[in-house]
Amino acid sequence: MYISSGKERCVLLATYLVENKATVRAVAARFGISKSTVHKDITQNLKRVNRTLYEQTKEILDLNKKERHLRGGEATKQKYQKNKNQ
Repeated sequence: MYISSGKERCVLLATYLVENKATVRAVAARFGISKSTVHKDITQNLKRVNRTLYEQTKEILDLNKKERHLRGGEATKQKYQKNKNQ
């Protein structure tokens, strides 16, 4: 999915993140762009474009940061279980 750069993209990405309580990785996969682009759009560009939406995304990003050690452990567990079953 092609998304033009600029104001529309950062608002679109942030809206998706807020509505789905998604991670940066999930948003990047959904829209077919890099994680660094998503992160930069949401943390830097969105701040100038839509302050209210920025505050909402910041809450979700902070929560994701708190929980990332749990998600990483779960992903590793699933990876080894998948390899064990094959």
